[in-house]
Amino acid sequence: MEETLLNNIRNRPRFKFVSQFSASDCEIYLQKRLKANPTIGGKINREVATLWVNNQRDAYWKPYLSIRIESSEETQGYTHLHCIVGPSSSVWTFFMFLYFIFGIFFMIFISLYYVELKIKTENYPWALYISVICLLLIFLTWMASQIGQNLAKEEMQMLRKFVESISEYLSIKQET
Repeated sequence: MEETLLNNIRNRPRFKFVSQFSASDCEIYLQKRLKANPTIGGKINREVATLWVNNQRDAYWKPYLSIRIESSEETQGYTHLHCIVGPSSSVWTFFMFLYFIFGIFFMIFISLYYVELKIKTENYPWALYISVICLLLIFLTWMASQIGQNLAKEEMQMLRKFVESISEYLSIKQET
């Protein structure tokens, strides 16, 4: 694989490649590679494969490699493999929820503070303090995600090497 594709995997955890093999052949090959590599665990069926690194420590930001295997008449006999590398969908959703909720609260309280300044009242003297607390909570959420990503770096590298090894065999062209 080219170095540019590796950088795209690191920066944007979505990529795909096209294979001349059928979906069932891709599934069989993935199962063989999974059995041959004891450090990688996973579940594979004809349409979706979810892979992870087997280890004793199960961190909240544990990376997963999800591969969607698509083969239909529209793909003209080729099989498309769409890959996403990242934390589990529940962790991803939880962090996005935290960003959203703290962002909404920040906008509400900073708006209250601004309105209070403009109409010159003393109804919401606490609004500025709470908006600063919301910014602090957004920053702490970001820090927690960065810590989780740093803890998962080694596992991401292992998943990347696994994808490289399967894409060399399966792919005829790679897209990012």
